[in-house]
Amino acid sequence: MYLSALPSLKSCPASKAFHARKRAEGKGHKQALLALARRRLNVLWAMIRDGACYQATPAATAVA
Repeated sequence: MYLSALPSLKSCPASKAFHARKRAEGKGHKQALLALARRRLNVLWAMIRDGACYQATPAATAVA
């Protein structure tokens, strides 16, 4: 999962945002990357458990 988390920082905006949030919390790059890998594993497990396909949820937008 670590190896899949690294390239996802370049290709997935949600992964990039999660990594940036962890870095803002004071975690180092490696710790933030491991947290991202763990999150990706949790999503994969939920997909297997529920027999569902991955659905990227759109980012919530503020209503003006």
